[in-house]
Amino acid sequence: MINTNAFSQITQTLQAKNARLVAVSKFKTAEDIQALYDLGQRDFGENYVQELVAKQAELPGDIRWHFIGHLQRNKVKYIAPFVQLIQSVDSFKLLVEINREAVKHNRNIDCLLQIHVTDESNKTGMNDKDLLEFYSYYEAQKGHLKNVTIRGIMGMATFTQDQNQVRKDFRQLKTIFDAARKSYFLFDDNFDTLSMGMSGDYEPALEEGSTMVRIGSLLFGNRSPK
Repeated sequence: MINTNAFSQITQTLQAKNARLVAVSKFKTAEDIQALYDLGQRDFGENYVQELVAKQAELPGDIRWHFIGHLQRNKVKYIAPFVQLIQSVDSFKLLVEINREAVKHNRNIDCLLQIHVTDESNKTGMNDKDLLEFYSYYEAQKGHLKNVTIRGIMGMATFTQDQNQVRKDFRQLKTIFDAARKSYFLFDDNFDTLSMGMSGDYEPALEEGSTMVRIGSLLFGNRSPK
């Protein structure tokens, strides 16, 4: 069941901050997604390719689908025909593959660079060394990547009750975002998205500069894996 009160409160908070909501709908049914769609939500995020493909075929065509999970290069082809934003680009090779598949479908696919700032080994993303390597490849070859647009970065804070640590992680992500915009995307108006903040920490994320939050359990309730 959709928590309509939470949806109303979250959307009002985001409007005040000029930020976007991505409703994380993994393990949720098409009926659940349709119910939130009927309330006006259009951006939905999924973590698994097979689940996303099945839901996309069943739900309204104007949904803006975000892929937010770890993406293997051999799975890009399945979501390339329709995905709006891939938030989990964690290597230059993956960006190249997304561009290759986007060319086949004559479309442009928006992407975020996933950055890893925590000490948690279960989280994926590029560290400082990986990111510098990515930039070097991108600067040399971006002229050949006409069908992808890097819109910003995505990251997660440490899973902890220590709010000081959570804010520290968000500030680090904001610093990386600002540095990238200044050094590598200075004249690119498309580089405008800092995706950070989830159900348990979206408010401090917004206070630290997030422009997009990914919220699931507050809207849909706790998930039961299939």
